Amino acid sequence: MEIQLLGTSSGTPSRSRNVSGLALRSPGGHWSLVDCGEGTQHRILRTGLSLHALGAVFITHMHGDHCYGLPGLLASAGMLNRSAPLAIVGPPPLWRLLQCVMETSELGLPFALDFIPVEELEGRQVLSDLDVRATALSHRLPSWAFSFTEREVERRLDPDKLRALDVPRGEAWGRLQRGQDVTLDDGRQVASAAVLQAQRKKRKIVVGGDNDRPELLLDEAGDADVLVHEATYTEAVRLKIGPGPQHSSALMVGRMAQEARLPHLVLTHFSPRYQDHPAPGQAGIADVEAEARSVYGGTLFMARDLQRYALDRQGRLAPVDAQPPQATQATQAG
Repeated sequence: MEIQLLGTSSGTPSRSRNVSGLALRSPGGHWSLVDCGEGTQHRILRTGLSLHALGAVFITHMHGDHCYGLPGLLASAGMLNRSAPLAIVGPPPLWRLLQCVMETSELGLPFALDFIPVEELEGRQVLSDLDVRATALSHRLPSWAFSFTEREVERRLDPDKLRALDVPRGEAWGRLQRGQDVTLDDGRQVASAAVLQAQRKKRKIVVGGDNDRPELLLDEAGDADVLVHEATYTEAVRLKIGPGPQHSSALMVGRMAQEARLPHLVLTHFSPRYQDHPAPGQAGIADVEAEARSVYGGTLFMARDLQRYALDRQGRLAPVDAQPPQATQATQAG
């Protein structure tokens, strides 16, 4: 599984950061898009991603920096002759927005849109190889986080169970390894699920929308390998601005991630006031990072546009391209 940040700025783009967008590459070979701020399709052109292989779009909430780029992306997919249906999951007003744009601009698509209101996501199989859940967050508009969990992992036969069931070696073992149930010579039936054991934990990635109560993700992040969450401000700036914007500080997210014992935290959605190379006396991304590190003891990544990260089968997240290193192993918070 891989994630690639397509936009990491909050509200408005900056010279080095576009507004929100994230690509999730799944084991099945397709990819999903979480949020699609204006200009997202320009970022996609700088990746190896194809709109033909796009499996689904997930929109966390209706603020423009998270969804204004979607109509243009759909139009481009149509002009590239995409024909496969596309699932879109998001707040109900998103469908009204898309219908309005398509009607007023006479946008006809050569592929079908399957819109799923986020409140109706439970139990729906949107992706072939990942289970997707939505968790309600706290923001000025209804906002959600999406959790992506592998549906299946590699499984091997448990020899002890096979011997206990007196299953003879040979063809029966081979069929069971392939996931087929067998009937033994004495008439007993053996289900493959009863004798196959998972070789590892299912990988899980949680991607949050805007949210001023990180604790709402405490349970969902408890068994996750990675959380991608906004850290729009440092705590001092958040307190100075007041509660109106309803965003999180790095301190708030770091504390929650530490409590959840989350192994990897990716912070994103930074206010444009924080620069990578600030002038003397100005706040920078390093200040956001230092605040999170002061309370979080896992592996911390400060997102940058186009940075890719791979989550391997052992649940370890690491950069996979030549971008400058961004991970810092925080000291154990006490």
